[in-house]
Amino acid sequence: MTDTQRRQFSRIRFHSGASLTVQGRDSACEVLDLSLKGALLATASPLAAPPGTPCRLSLQLGEGDAVVRMEGEVAHTENAHLGMVCREIDLDSITHLRRLLELNLGDADLLHREFSALIAE
Repeated sequence: MTDTQRRQFSRIRFHSGASLTVQGRDSACEVLDLSLKGALLATASPLAAPPGTPCRLSLQLGEGDAVVRMEGEVAHTENAHLGMVCREIDLDSITHLRRLLELNLGDADLLHREFSALIAE
């Protein structure tokens, strides 16, 4: 089964600075893509974090107060890239994330189906 076949949630290319906390250490990172279920991040240097390691992502959206905060775990690492799967997200964060995805996907019906699938999990 390919990654595309396994992936249930659409990802958008999204380049923005963010903060990643892994093993109690904060570091700056860049978000490369984003979905309702996780993110692909670029870090300044490779992180020694095996899959399953708890992590937290904080992504400031624009100049305002909107912040997306995800609690999750490391899904994979390769060189200076880290895949994160989201396990917990607060209501404000999921609202901001859903709107961001809706604007970038251009398909509100697709996002609605994915959001319903997320809630059903």
